[in-house]
Amino acid sequence: MNALVLASLLAAAAEPSPITLDQARAQGRQSTTALQSAIDVEVAEQDVRVSRSALLPQLAVGASAGKRWIGRSRSFSLVPNPNDDPNVTGDEFVQAPVETKATSTTDYDLSATLTQVIYDRARWKQLEQSGVLRDAQKSQAQEEADTSELEAVRRFFALFRTQASRQVLEATVKRSEDQLERARSLFQAGRVGKVEEISALVNLGNDRITYTQSMAQLVTDQTSLAVWLTRPGTEPLLAVDPGVLQTEPAPAPSIDEAISVARDRRPLLKTLQLRVRSAELQRAIARADYIPKLSAQGFYTRRGPDASDVFAEPRLQNNFIASIDLNWNIFNGFNTDAQSKRADATIRKAQLTLEQSAREIEGEVRAAHQALEAQIAAARLAADNKGAAVQGLSLAEERFKAGVGSTLEVRDAQLSLTQSELSLLQNRIDVEIARYRLLRAMGALGPGETK
Repeated sequence: MNALVLASLLAAAAEPSPITLDQARAQGRQSTTALQSAIDVEVAEQDVRVSRSALLPQLAVGASAGKRWIGRSRSFSLVPNPNDDPNVTGDEFVQAPVETKATSTTDYDLSATLTQVIYDRARWKQLEQSGVLRDAQKSQAQEEADTSELEAVRRFFALFRTQASRQVLEATVKRSEDQLERARSLFQAGRVGKVEEISALVNLGNDRITYTQSMAQLVTDQTSLAVWLTRPGTEPLLAVDPGVLQTEPAPAPSIDEAISVARDRRPLLKTLQLRVRSAELQRAIARADYIPKLSAQGFYTRRGPDASDVFAEPRLQNNFIASIDLNWNIFNGFNTDAQSKRADATIRKAQLTLEQSAREIEGEVRAAHQALEAQIAAARLAADNKGAAVQGLSLAEERFKAGVGSTLEVRDAQLSLTQSELSLLQNRIDVEIARYRLLRAMGALGPGETK
């Protein structure tokens, strides 16, 4: 059993699972990093609820039961004059030591407290800020999902390229087998020497070795894609032909259009814009300390030494307290002013980050656009090279059949054709990867299937 047959058997041992480009894109948006970012959105949603809770009524209910023990004690109390002194009248009192016995008392308490914020500018701004941060996290999650999708696309095309490259190498092996048969026939006919047959046999062996070694790259690419799509790393995948090799690459959009779309749709820019807004709200929260806060409170308590009176007799032990509280922090050691100025600095930093990121994204779009145009041109040149290589191999084979050529000439032509086919394959797939990179930079990737 030769190496080529053995490799084919090994490849067929585990039936691969076919996966299309659209499936890879959709599942790529469910990668671990994308899901972690989606969880951050859920956390931000709960932060909004936490901020809102401070503005809703707060009701607390409590109950307690206890006992107090007081030991014997001595104290001085005012008592009537015993009239032992004839010079003191009976209307006067004197201090005398009094000793009390040990006692114990029980204490039962049932209470309810209701608090409602009437006006607190800081809490309202905190609620608004938490909503802005939630929206910023949503945009960040979209950015992460786009990044994950692009990586899934890259890994999909890497697998497809390896699959297609193995087909090219398999065709090279078939051409070498045909050349060996021709060399043997011509040798038996006495038209070429034995060296031509031996050269053809060595060339066939080398091609089989190259084909067999490509299996390792295939497994690596399968594992890389499966793991990114959160599938078992042992699952073999088969990238379904997306049809790009049979079509001419579409032209790139204009650079002005690409930059305009990026400014409007790139999730990262939206995230940074919302962070600027969050910083502005933080300043409003700090300055809210200059404004009075108004709240209302209500207390209801039942308290007494007997449990039945407190818990079972509603007409007794009732106490109600209601209040409107105004709190105005007139001076706090310039803390509010410091917090306000600190927020101003945070706003400037957020604005600088936004401006720098906008410039970087424009540069990223320009570089991706140029890369796509260069790859399109390279793919067209590679197609022309392949056409010339096909003609060269056909001419070399005809010369060999006529007895005026050699196996070396045919081999050179075969290698040129194989290299041109691999080059065309590489460049055509690089066109698609470059196109998706441009779409990613523009923020124009399709949303795929999101959670």
